Amino acid sequence: MKILLLDIETAPNLAYVWGLWDQNIIIDNIVESGYTMCWAAKWLGEPAKNMHFESILGQSRAEMLKPIYDLLDEADVVVHYNGRKFDMPNLNKEFVKQEWTPPSPYKQLDLLSTVRRQFKFPSNKLDFVCRELGLGQKHHHKGMKLWHECMAGDQKSWKTMKTYNKQDVVLLEQLYHRLLPWIDDHPNRSTSGEINCPICGSYDFQHRGPYHAKTRSYQRYRCVKGHWFKGDIIKSSRKITTPLAIN
Repeated sequence: MKILLLDIETAPNLAYVWGLWDQNIIIDNIVESGYTMCWAAKWLGEPAKNMHFESILGQSRAEMLKPIYDLLDEADVVVHYNGRKFDMPNLNKEFVKQEWTPPSPYKQLDLLSTVRRQFKFPSNKLDFVCRELGLGQKHHHKGMKLWHECMAGDQKSWKTMKTYNKQDVVLLEQLYHRLLPWIDDHPNRSTSGEINCPICGSYDFQHRGPYHAKTRSYQRYRCVKGHWFKGDIIKSSRKITTPLAIN
């Protein structure tokens, strides 16, 4: 299973406004809609030095987008943080504007959904969660001014943006490994026909007694990384009745 970790950075919408508070921007006032400025991605388990990064600096949008399109076309699973609502719809918008068809289907694993579903942190932002778990933090920068300067083509600002974007993917991978036992919607990695963990694929697990469902009992296992999973049916409590004879 090929698992791709992904993060993008986008430019803001540019618009004419009359004021600074409680504004309702009509579409005729939009000067330029937001777009993907850059992206960083790596395959799970590969070293950070092999991370992919592309930006609009010095190349067209199509040239910037084609490598990530190809990576998505190759991926079985895409891991992101708030990517269902942000990263993937933004990339899909870019693809359709290029008149490209969708890449081959892939599963999405949004770690923000896992954090919201499983835990109660004061903030669910990636930076806060990673700091709380001792995984590190985002690369510090000057804020919105960084985006302004990158949009103006400033080379030094683009260097900072590249570091910032790639660090998000580093944090994403570390968070993925930490949350792995808690991810209950992970695509099944047990495809060999043998018993192994469906989440991490490990064959190092322990028998942990039965799991009782309403009508059946299953063998329960716990892998070395802490994920619980069930195996074959060991008992069925469903009552089998003989059909009534029809005269």
